[in-house]
Amino acid sequence: MIRFCSLLLLLAQPAFADLSGRIEVVDGDTFRVGGETVRLHGIDAPERDQPCTDSQGRSWPCGAFVSERVHARYDGKSAICEVIETDRYGRYIAKCYVERRDVGDDIVAEGWAQAYRRYSMDYDLTEKAAQVRSVGIWAGSMEAPSDFRATQRAQASQAAPTNCRIKGNISSSGRIYHMPHNRDYQNTRINEARGERWFCSEADAQAAGWRAARN
Repeated sequence: MIRFCSLLLLLAQPAFADLSGRIEVVDGDTFRVGGETVRLHGIDAPERDQPCTDSQGRSWPCGAFVSERVHARYDGKSAICEVIETDRYGRYIAKCYVERRDVGDDIVAEGWAQAYRRYSMDYDLTEKAAQVRSVGIWAGSMEAPSDFRATQRAQASQAAPTNCRIKGNISSSGRIYHMPHNRDYQNTRINEARGERWFCSEADAQAAGWRAARN
């Protein structure tokens, strides 16, 4: 009976196939691989517009710095990604490997991201070693990226209709909707006089003719 129940539990688990292809870097911890958006498992990099503070108390654009460094190292490289799950935004959560090296481990080792201990302890010791060496973001201090995102979401939600936080923007690229996790979400402004609008769900946005942002 126990074996039968274990088999049922195993069959109930979603099966994910590995992804492979050339990397298109979205930001410090998010890639597009084989046309799919991949959030690197177990790490959390500063957002593109996130500042840090250096050892002398001065603000510097650490988010842009990290994105540029990750882009320079990995964009265009071939990767194999072991998919673990999907997140609430429909992105794949995966460990990716380039030339058999764990990309997440290397990014944390360079001081370009934190170990995301809320979800994994895989890179805990790697982060501690980077802190000791004071490399990258550890040369000064940084607000946890998750806290930074929470503050940004709270500020954005003040201007959004209740539970309708998806931004339907019209640009030279067409009608594009931006989810709160998208790179350009914070910088996107809604001008209802131009026909731009807020959406309460992706289904509503797609039915109205908007397409998803690719970042």
